[in-house]
Amino acid sequence: MSDKKFRAGFVGLIGLPNSGKSTLMNRLVGEKVSIVTAKPQTTRRRVMGLVNTPNMQAVFVDAPGIIHAHSGLNLYLRDEAMDVITNSDVLVAVLNIDEPQIEKLDQIIQLAKESGKPWVALIHKTDLPQIHRPQILRDRLAPLGVPVISGSSIDPKDEIREKILEAIEPLLPEAERPLFDTDLYTLSTVRELSAEIIREKCFENLHQEVPFGLAVKINHFIEDRGPVVHIDAEIIVAKENHRPIVIGREGALIKKIGSEARKEIEALLDRKVFLELKVTSRKNWMKNLGVLKDLGYVINPS
Repeated sequence: MSDKKFRAGFVGLIGLPNSGKSTLMNRLVGEKVSIVTAKPQTTRRRVMGLVNTPNMQAVFVDAPGIIHAHSGLNLYLRDEAMDVITNSDVLVAVLNIDEPQIEKLDQIIQLAKESGKPWVALIHKTDLPQIHRPQILRDRLAPLGVPVISGSSIDPKDEIREKILEAIEPLLPEAERPLFDTDLYTLSTVRELSAEIIREKCFENLHQEVPFGLAVKINHFIEDRGPVVHIDAEIIVAKENHRPIVIGREGALIKKIGSEARKEIEALLDRKVFLELKVTSRKNWMKNLGVLKDLGYVINPS
């Protein structure tokens, strides 16, 4: 029997938009809990994924990418990320080597340093041919005396999960027991996960400026009326002329989005799903406090 102290706590993943945090989260948990697309600022709410070992429970929190903003949805994204930093026990600074401006990575390092929390630096996306950047980052991190690891979340041979778990375990607080049921792998509800899957399929199938001005709201989620789950979802765009883009010619694109989302939601629920999608426009909803609150993007007025 191990004489190690059990440890449990929240581990915030912080980094720039498109730093690969969501892909990393899914790799750590071993299940899809964060949606992943090539579009910037895909993550809008914190997503929690649980990893349980005999000696610890790590609650990883995937925060929106760090941005500077003063109003609307961008302000929410910034505040959400900063709140994750404040309320985490340990931070993992995800430093993606494909960021053109290394000064932006310096800002992430500075945020972790100034948080006062124990933290780990992850030099990420090492599968990319940026041969000099990892060493430049190591040189910048060396004087700080923090654990530095490197790896790739998409390389199946890379033991990035094991490296991170080993690095964070001694930094987590001691605990009498796990914080959450060890059978769980996420704290998101199936309703929330379904909305995110639909949004992911929209992001994957749309281009230009439409994805950022797009949100998904689940109006009805009925799973207690027989073997089929009925989901009524609303895809909200910020401009009226974006509606026909999302719908596509003769409804082809919205059908494709719906089909892809339905299949993934069925796999998530292990049940048949009837998914109804409609597309509505709410002008500049990203700057409308009432709509932001309705969609769950609550902004503190402070």
